[in-house]
Amino acid sequence: MCTLPEPRRLPGDLAMWFFILAELSVFAILILAFAVTQVLKPEVFAEGRAQLDTSTGLAMTLSLLTAGLLAALALQQVRLQRWRRGAGLFVAALLVALVYVAIKLTEYAHLGAAGLGLEHSTFFTLYWLLTGFHFLHVLLGMVILAWLALGCWRGGLSVGGLESGVLYWHMVDLVWVVLFPLVYVIG
Repeated sequence: MCTLPEPRRLPGDLAMWFFILAELSVFAILILAFAVTQVLKPEVFAEGRAQLDTSTGLAMTLSLLTAGLLAALALQQVRLQRWRRGAGLFVAALLVALVYVAIKLTEYAHLGAAGLGLEHSTFFTLYWLLTGFHFLHVLLGMVILAWLALGCWRGGLSVGGLESGVLYWHMVDLVWVVLFPLVYVIG
């Protein structure tokens, strides 16, 4: 007797996919504005970029990607019915994401103290808009990670709900993987 393989399905909830698509569209517009303006004003962007610390940007990248890895490992544990291990990995992801927040807030404070605010130059206007918008998404992602950890601890979330939360976090990762080289590295 031949059994058919289980049909493949899109992970998470379809509504989350639409939300992610909408958010990625907004980020794409902001990223395109940054890239085009950089071509139009290369000196302003070179001067602005020189004020940023690439190693700080790299540390934030590693923090977000590590949190994404931990979230993916947590989801894997849940799929194996290891809810408490999943909860622990979601908490670890949340703590690693907190490292990003601490570094970013330190960077923001440093730039603000140096007078490099939103109105300093075109570079910094776009820097603050892009990274600030992303920062808000990180904060929401951290709320989601906390909710996933709590749900795993209680064992009351569906796998689809967990997948949706992890998908959101991966969107945050993906956007930063584009932002880091664009804002901190590529001249």
